[in-house]
Amino acid sequence: MSLPVALPEPLPAPVIDSHCHLDITEEYSGVTPPAALAAAAEVGVSGVIQVGVDLASSRRSVAIAEAHPSVLAAVALHPNEAPRRAAHLAQDLADLAQLAAHPQVVAIGETGLDHYRTEPAGREAQERSFREHIRLAKRLGLTLVIHDRDAHDDVLRVLAGEDLPDRVVFHCFSGDAEMARVCADAGWFLSFPGVLTFKNAAGLRAAAAVVPPEQLLVETDAPFLTPAPHRGKPNASYLMPWTVRTLAEVTGIEVGRLCGLLHTNTLAAFAVRPDQGFTG
Repeated sequence: MSLPVALPEPLPAPVIDSHCHLDITEEYSGVTPPAALAAAAEVGVSGVIQVGVDLASSRRSVAIAEAHPSVLAAVALHPNEAPRRAAHLAQDLADLAQLAAHPQVVAIGETGLDHYRTEPAGREAQERSFREHIRLAKRLGLTLVIHDRDAHDDVLRVLAGEDLPDRVVFHCFSGDAEMARVCADAGWFLSFPGVLTFKNAAGLRAAAAVVPPEQLLVETDAPFLTPAPHRGKPNASYLMPWTVRTLAEVTGIEVGRLCGLLHTNTLAAFAVRPDQGFTG
């Protein structure tokens, strides 16, 4: 299968894409999960966290993880899905809990708040869903993966009022350096996407620069947020080397050493066990 863009130069050591949507990538670009994973492996991306955004995609995420040893799954209702499912939240959470019992599921997410796409009338339902996902992650002992778009203060407010699980990941971190310090001081992991490579993302690069190396993660959010120089094309895990190399420049960490840190951090962030595979 031909890929939409050429593969970048391979990384010198393996890294893991901490957040992607292989199922949506296939819808956008026609690249199947096996083809996307094979291409990713060629450039040093040895595994991915496949993330659900509703019940159907959470089920697909588990199925993809079951079929591919280089994939682990996260399950949840996306914040923008929450208002549409408000009347069914209890049953949806029960279904997600059942899915989360699968040994390849390592996280509850992505959940959180999105003030960009959700109108004010839907935000109460969104926050209720967020709180219930936090409690589910805590009860199951799984990592919490947070979506935060234009809602920094409210996300931090909700987190401050809940009993959190041991591991929290800010997916696609979009705050400034001050917020990055707050999150890092709380012991949370911050995951940086291809936006880091954009010319207009100086504030995000400043945020990445203040994160302790042991709390850095990297992701694609594929098929979204494609890094330069391929911005505008569908994203995929095999394009993550562009972001990793930019993160190396921002942090001043040699790229090979950074790859090792990112790999170790991802295993820690999702408490990956040896029997789950995914450690190559």
